Amino acid sequence: MSKRLGAEIFGTFWLVLGGCGSAVLAAAFPELGIGFAGVSLAFGLTVLTMAYTIGHVSGCHLNPAVSIGLATAGRFPVRDLLPYIAAQVVGATLGAWIIYLIATGNPHFDFASSSFAANGFGEHSPGGFSMVSALICEVAITFFFLFVILGATDDRAPKGFAPLVIGLYLTLIHLIFIPVTNTSVNPARSTSQAFFVGGWALDQLWLFWIAPIIGAAIIAGLVYPCITRQK
Repeated sequence: MSKRLGAEIFGTFWLVLGGCGSAVLAAAFPELGIGFAGVSLAFGLTVLTMAYTIGHVSGCHLNPAVSIGLATAGRFPVRDLLPYIAAQVVGATLGAWIIYLIATGNPHFDFASSSFAANGFGEHSPGGFSMVSALICEVAITFFFLFVILGATDDRAPKGFAPLVIGLYLTLIHLIFIPVTNTSVNPARSTSQAFFVGGWALDQLWLFWIAPIIGAAIIAGLVYPCITRQK
């Protein structure tokens, strides 16, 4: 268990450092910024690289909603949920801390006016989308995230492609939904950024726990077992 939790800490650390770091440090860099497309690719690549690195150790969940979804589907022991979720939040927070140390080393970086890649709705949504829009968005994309994970890792699926498929899915949803919520689909990633932003980010954090867990539980517990049931 200690090795598995260590892998989840390092993996989620890398997810936040690479994904959120790209948003904070590189997305709007003068003239050469990577923009939404670059941030989307960064999130996909962090999961892809970690899936090959620690997938054989911990399963490379990196996300409380994924762990809960897999447990709901009977693919992960319920007794391991709390340790995994704690490890993911710790790893994500460490990643956010490193981003904070790097960003504040630039005298032109204004942390007070930066969203620090935190997830939000209403006036804190990049595109001004409402709470209802954010809720629907996060439930839907986590629903399909677990759909992809469960399908790609099924024993009947083509072997060796799961990390690539999962990484591409994460890239895709960021390409589409960054303007809505900054794309969470991961309560640990949302928590890590909210810790540093405080205020509104902590006030809105509840949605980015509840919505992904609802989406994951519905697909894993109700829908996926029905559509994949063999006669």
